Amino acid sequence: MPNALTIAGSDSGGGAGIQADLKSFAALGVFGTSAITSVTAQNTVGVQGIHDLPAEFVGRQIDSVLEDIPIDAAKTGMLSNAAIIETVVAKVKAHAIRRLVVDPVMVAKGGTPLLQSDAVQALTERLLPLALVVTPNVPEAEVLWGQKIVGLAEMCQAAQRIHDFGPQYVVLKGGHLGVRAIDLVYDGTTFTTLDAERIDTPHTHGTGCVFSAAITAELAKGSPVPEAIATAKRFTTAAIRHGFALGKGFGPTDPMAAARSITLS
Repeated sequence: MPNALTIAGSDSGGGAGIQADLKSFAALGVFGTSAITSVTAQNTVGVQGIHDLPAEFVGRQIDSVLEDIPIDAAKTGMLSNAAIIETVVAKVKAHAIRRLVVDPVMVAKGGTPLLQSDAVQALTERLLPLALVVTPNVPEAEVLWGQKIVGLAEMCQAAQRIHDFGPQYVVLKGGHLGVRAIDLVYDGTTFTTLDAERIDTPHTHGTGCVFSAAITAELAKGSPVPEAIATAKRFTTAAIRHGFALGKGFGPTDPMAAARSITLS
């Protein structure tokens, strides 16, 4: 079985972060391992508290996994401060992780900042050059680019600027724009759009985590990058379609929907 590693924060409500990543890995037939960067007190209404783990201990978790288990691909999620980012960069280099997906998590669904302002430079200058794929949404891309995005033309410009930081592929998620869920893929030469229906639902918590985890899982299985991204797009659309009401706020997507069709004999 292919193995993948997620380096991200924990969502106590179960809809995003490490929890969403591991569900997505499992649904796609990949064994998931984890290194937790931060623990959040979180539910469907919002984030009530954040506790960052010491950077040294984040690094210790990564070493523990990679010194024992062969990892076929890895992803990052919530890396809330520069010290954690620097530690992750050092471990990615030390363990020669080549298939790395960076989800530049900056803000929670309810608006709580998940990336400290002084960590943006470390993200762009130190981590993005190591990424095979980076998956910003529109608000994240605006921070990385430094300008407002209002349509496809600006998405293309932002993708080019983000690509200049060093990742091999930029997937700019356009779900915040327009009447269709159009994502833009840029490989340094060619722009490709991935178009899907926009599903009218408030239950989209964890969408970005599911998408980046699905790309990671497909890379772990040996898929070429464009194929991994396209499969992850279909997988995430299905997870959104099966999202459900939970608690008092924004319910989660459901990455395990497809897995539930399996019957046990």
